[in-house]
Amino acid sequence: MTAYKSGDPTTLKRLYGRTKGKKLRGLQSDLMQDLLPQIGLPKDGAITAARLFGTDRPLHFEIGFGAGEHMAARANMLPDHGFIGCEPYENGVAAALTQIDNYQGMGPLANIRLHMGGALEILERIPDGALSFVYLLHPDPWPKARHAKRRMMNDGPVDMIAAKLKRGGEFRFGTDHPVYLRHALMIMQRHRHQFDWLAAHPADFQNRPAGWPETRYEAKARRQGHEVWYYRWRRR
Repeated sequence: MTAYKSGDPTTLKRLYGRTKGKKLRGLQSDLMQDLLPQIGLPKDGAITAARLFGTDRPLHFEIGFGAGEHMAARANMLPDHGFIGCEPYENGVAAALTQIDNYQGMGPLANIRLHMGGALEILERIPDGALSFVYLLHPDPWPKARHAKRRMMNDGPVDMIAAKLKRGGEFRFGTDHPVYLRHALMIMQRHRHQFDWLAAHPADFQNRPAGWPETRYEAKARRQGHEVWYYRWRRR
């Protein structure tokens, strides 16, 4: 079990890891210049469904959406819901924009808003009880004990997620990293007053639930022979 370290992402107030990869070209570069400003989040003030989409609707929040596969699939599945995605890695944002611009050849997704940067600074601006779903899928595990305070699954972020979720809202967490899994379960054990674990049998967290689209990180983990775990908690 990884020892708890003082401090976590809500108190460190900085991003770790790379934010840029290979140089963007062609369509992705164009979308970063043209589409991202159109669907970016407002720079200040409260972030609400009505402000982003013009109507009050269920609001979803994805922390670190990677290349956006899960977010885009969920948005396509639930067109009357609103989705907010935060991702600091420029190449991931560019990949997500290509899906938003024309999802699987079916046209644009109008119910997604993006932020290229840290998730917690945006989560802070969402009113308490406004979110229906929060997703944390295959986050950077920071496997060394001295880096445990960098993990998004820590007391500060979980408290914030609990505050922003409405009663009955759902927090979903997926990982293939056993060290991070043990750490996450230790953290969530301390938050039983806020969340109910939605699992009655091992199959409930060993198999991907219906309505949970696969990410490229999950697919890569399975190709490498890793076991993948799927956890769902309901806000009390």
